[in-house]
Formats: sequence, structure tokens, C-alpha cells
Amino acid sequence: MMRGYFGIGSEGLSKAHNLGVILRTAHAFGASFAFTIGSDLDDRSVRQTDTSGSSTHLPYYRWPDFDPARFPEGCVLVGVELTDDAVDLPSFRHPLNAAYILGPEKGSLSQPVQDACAHIVKIPTAFCVNVGLAAALALYDRSILFGGHAPRPLVQKDRKRKTGLGRNG
Repeated sequence: MMRGYFGIGSEGLSKAHNLGVILRTAHAFGASFAFTIGSDLDDRSVRQTDTSGSSTHLPYYRWPDFDPARFPEGCVLVGVELTDDAVDLPSFRHPLNAAYILGPEKGSLSQPVQDACAHIVKIPTAFCVNVGLAAALALYDRSILFGGHAPRPLVQKDRKRKTGLGRNG
């Protein structure tokens, strides 16, 4: 069983449905907390996409500005941002205790946030993906590393299809 903790949030979100998706994803992957920095979103609109009711399962912090002292002692800040020097997510070794910070829908993480992050990782795509999808991919990648899953086989056995069309079907 994995010990440690992680949280996830975003800086400068402007769309309630994106926050709802991030909160639902955080809840689904077992996050310890979620947060926003500099976002002023309507709770009722957020709840329309956070159909898991995450607010009853994990703390959600609304911070008006960025202050790294708000994070727990020993929490490693990991920015998720498409920059030239960012580490590709599939090559990243996630810290045991971490907070993942995503940028806003239109724009990038502010320079103070990037400077405070111990790591900047990127999802290896040709261009930015939706912030909610980026949150899900980052937490899925973390779950692969820490989730206690069996290793993937080197060779996958083909499954025989049962189409009813015979051997060539």
C-alpha cells in the first residue's frame, strides 16, 4: 500500500466545468486535497460537472494568490505545463508527496509558480490539451507508478475474436 499524499489544482481557472472535472478526477484518483489559485468560480456551476460530490470527500482550498507556504511541509510542487525544458510525463518519477499545479485554460503557469516548482512536466502532445484532461493524465500516470499494478507483459497475447464469421472473419 502506498503511503504519502498528493493534491492537484490549477492557477487562473476561468471555467467552472473545468474545475468540476479536476475535482471529480482528484476524488476518483484518491487525492488528499484540491486547490485553485486566483480563481473565483461559482460553486453551483462547479457542482454540475463534479458529479462525484468531491466536496464531501476531500478538502478544496481557494487561494486568492500563490504562496508556496500554504502547502504542507515536504510537499514537492510539480507544474504541469507545455514548456521546452519540461520533462515528458511518461519519463517522470513522481514524488511520494506532491502537489500538481496546472495552468489556466488560456495561458501558462505564472513565472512565480514555475519558479517555485521543483519539477515541470509536460504531456507529450503537439499542443496543449484541456486542463481537465491534463489533470486526469497526470494523475493516471501517478497511479501507474504508485498504484501497485502488475508489470505490463513484454508480449501481449492476441485475443481471439468471436465474430461468428469463421476463421477468416
